[in-house]
Amino acid sequence: GVMTDFAPCDITPSSALKGAIQLGITHTVGSLSQKAERDVLMQDFYVVESIFFPSEGSNLTPAHHHGDFRFKTYAPIAFRYFRELFGIRPDDYLYSLCNDPLIELSNPGASGSIFYVTSDDEFIIKTVQHKEAEFLQKLLPGYFMNLNQNKRTLLPKFYGLYCVQAGGKNIRIVVMNNLLPRSVPMHLKYDLKGSTCKRRASPKEREKSVPTYKDLDFIQDMPEGIQLEPDNYNALCKTIQRDCLLLQSFKIMDYSLLVGIHNTDQASRERSGAVEGGGSEGAVTPDHRRPQAQKALYSTAMESIQGEAKGKGTLETEDQWGGIPARNSKGERILIYIGIIDILQSYRFIKKIEHSWKALVHDGDTVSVHHPGFYAERFQRFMCSTVFKKTLKSSPSKKSRSGCSSVVRRHPMGSSASAPSGQTVADARLMYRTHLSQTDSEGESGE
Repeated sequence: GVMTDFAPCDITPSSALKGAIQLGITHTVGSLSQKAERDVLMQDFYVVESIFFPSEGSNLTPAHHHGDFRFKTYAPIAFRYFRELFGIRPDDYLYSLCNDPLIELSNPGASGSIFYVTSDDEFIIKTVQHKEAEFLQKLLPGYFMNLNQNKRTLLPKFYGLYCVQAGGKNIRIVVMNNLLPRSVPMHLKYDLKGSTCKRRASPKEREKSVPTYKDLDFIQDMPEGIQLEPDNYNALCKTIQRDCLLLQSFKIMDYSLLVGIHNTDQASRERSGAVEGGGSEGAVTPDHRRPQAQKALYSTAMESIQGEAKGKGTLETEDQWGGIPARNSKGERILIYIGIIDILQSYRFIKKIEHSWKALVHDGDTVSVHHPGFYAERFQRFMCSTVFKKTLKSSPSKKSRSGCSSVVRRHPMGSSASAPSGQTVADARLMYRTHLSQTDSEGESGE
């Protein structure tokens, strides 16, 4: 029969799919561990291994009750290398994915994909369309080259690409890092693209307990942006820049920055409130289910921008949660969790017509579909000027005579961002602006 592409709504019961995924991965990782370690070769990116799992079992596969299926593993040797690069041992990978039931997430994306998270919170499994799976295969050699040069990335970390074939359907899945650990409650979530055209959360989305808001919501809710220490700001923007360059080189666009915000101060208020009020509605204390640190290296937001740097001796105990410490406009302490998502959309697949007629309707800047260079440029500019801001160290309100009011002032003079005492914040900001526009051709767009 002809293989049709699977639409996630007419699914073989979810439990059967989950069972097939776990059987398939167990088998493929097991058989891979018997193959000797060796360097990845170009042809490894194009290998597809396929094995049949009849329900009555075979000399290679166990009997099971999910109905006959075929399981395909794409580029097994290459993905083994990626997993190794991120410090994921085969037994850990198996244990996370196959030891406990997978948890289905209530549909978080508009993509129609099904998402599962492993019960230890480590990995996400997402169904992808045929086109996306094909594109990921094409991407692998370039992705490989990039990771070898630079493990610090906000790009999705792909750990495996598989396909379950059953009853004439192809269900393709990709295993990725989980950006937003369930054990750290998110108070706010944003999906940001740097575009303003229709970029507002739908009324339906707003009904959720933690909706995923969009660009216009962000500009409205957080006009001051998210304040970062200069070191973290610089590291983050440099990472975004490198990642965008790679995406642009693959003609990829329409990706988003997913930002999860855990408000430390709000959480402690909620905790003390919960003690008085006897019980609270959940989104508070970090979950006690997480005794072990994350298995994957470079997988926390903090590591993806700074690699080894483990917070410079800050006293905040939340450091081990891997978020990047920041402050919101109220000055509350927050932890941010970020990553670039939805990169498997290549410009080549975007309906060409969309551009031609929309361009007549809107002025150029608001239409989302532009060529990848423009998209990357706008994305970076939005993230590094509107969303994230460098903290201005010395605000007059917090002046102290000692000159050591701020934590990381290396030498009181040198930094152009620290204002002489007589200055107002506005002057300091102006000074900071001019400093910025020297270093960065764009400067900041006016507020």
